[in-house]
Amino acid sequence: MVDNPDLFAGEGQEISQDIDPDIPTRKGELHLRFYLPSGDEFALPATGIREVLQQEVERITAIPNASPLLLGTINLRGQIIWVADLGQFLGDSAILNTERPDFPVIAVEDQETILGLAIDKLGAMEWLDNEQLELPTFVPDHIAPYVQGEWVLNEDENMVLRLLDHRAILRSARWA
Repeated sequence: MVDNPDLFAGEGQEISQDIDPDIPTRKGELHLRFYLPSGDEFALPATGIREVLQQEVERITAIPNASPLLLGTINLRGQIIWVADLGQFLGDSAILNTERPDFPVIAVEDQETILGLAIDKLGAMEWLDNEQLELPTFVPDHIAPYVQGEWVLNEDENMVLRLLDHRAILRSARWA
């Protein structure tokens, strides 16, 4: 039934394959841009993101004797997941403000393992060309294992957008 072309076009009509020139063509892959408390900007591939939510602070259950990198657990659609302070995990000098009513959490997933990454501020979803991704420069050793590369945003001001590897973050031994 799906293979029946009459379903999509009337008998004797052809399906147009023309592309509207007013619609920009997308190049690259979809990424979520976001900010840590220090103002540093990072990106994650959309394919590794399960969900983005505004998390109310009082709905995070603190767990005694857990890593200081972990804020606690939340119930994400019936599944209990850990929420981590991504800035602290990456060694960000600024501390996440948890005194506000809520903050963004990016739930990343790989092979049924889910982790919530608490951040300071969401950016935009953007198509970024991975062919323009460069090897990271001047990346501190403690975050180097989690950075896949960087896009140069402004060479004169040395502004870069670093791409994080959500799989490396999920599999890090630092959570133990």
